[in-house]
Amino acid sequence: MNKPAILVIGGAGYIGSHMVADLLRAGYPVVTLDNLSRGHRELLPGGDFIEGDLGNSGDLDRVFSQYPVQAVMHFAAWSLVGESVEKPLEYYRNNVANTLTLLETMQRHRVPHFIFSSTAAVYGEPVETPITEEHPCAPTNPYGATKLAVERMLQDASAASGLSYSCLRYFNAAGADAAGKIGERHQPETHLVPLVLQVATGERDAIRIFGTDYPTPDGTCLRDYVHVSDLTRAHLLALEALLGGGGNSVYNLGNSTGYSVRQVIDTAREITGHAIPATVTERRAGDPAVLVADSSRIRAGLGWKPEYESLEAIIRTAWAWHQTEATTK
Repeated sequence: MNKPAILVIGGAGYIGSHMVADLLRAGYPVVTLDNLSRGHRELLPGGDFIEGDLGNSGDLDRVFSQYPVQAVMHFAAWSLVGESVEKPLEYYRNNVANTLTLLETMQRHRVPHFIFSSTAAVYGEPVETPITEEHPCAPTNPYGATKLAVERMLQDASAASGLSYSCLRYFNAAGADAAGKIGERHQPETHLVPLVLQVATGERDAIRIFGTDYPTPDGTCLRDYVHVSDLTRAHLLALEALLGGGGNSVYNLGNSTGYSVRQVIDTAREITGHAIPATVTERRAGDPAVLVADSSRIRAGLGWKPEYESLEAIIRTAWAWHQTEATTK
């Protein structure tokens, strides 16, 4: 039986490119729509590609008219917290208004299924950890607010039109595809693991630690790191559940283990053999001490289990990728 075509919005980005690779390995026909403002065409591992924008209904009409798409996976939101504070209206335009255009166009073309790349930022400051899906949603920045707005829009659209959806709220994505051909490439880079590894490749002089006086074992923030391939495998399971007639769902994605900033740096030192100098500076506003996921719902509901459960395994795949990246710059 032939599998249905899947549209990946933002498939030339970090998580989107890994998703395209997983879908192709699973036998799905894949078409990527990406405007390449933040994605990289050369990272796309295959499938069909259309350069276009999710906020342009003409671009979307072209895709849906040309391909028998049955599900859309959305990875094209902007995701820099600091930038969202500086440019909130641009974030609402890209992340919310453009997604509204996408959903309207899907409705016209009767595309029934939607997988949304959401975030733990919808929770805001945690009142308890580990964080379950029932935790209050009170985002503390425009980025998290825009993701929550789309989740609520999906709820309302589903009630009115029968759209089926899955929202995957993930914590700290890290690592790279085991084959080493695709990985994390952001401009500017804001994620801890690649920043640390860029010190080891000589692209940065040192890594900054923002605060060492948190109520944690070593005084630095604890975060839940989940490998990008484990994330995309969860998206694939959610997709197959929807295609099989499953109902709407919201899932946390994390390893359910917190690692400190110092642990990340120390693990990177061991893997790379580099000293990785670190400098300590003041806390950043809005950084919670601990962010750890309770991912028991997706483990029980879809049988998801991370393959990369250790911080060492996650960083080792990222290091292989960043060494390759450094030689091409």
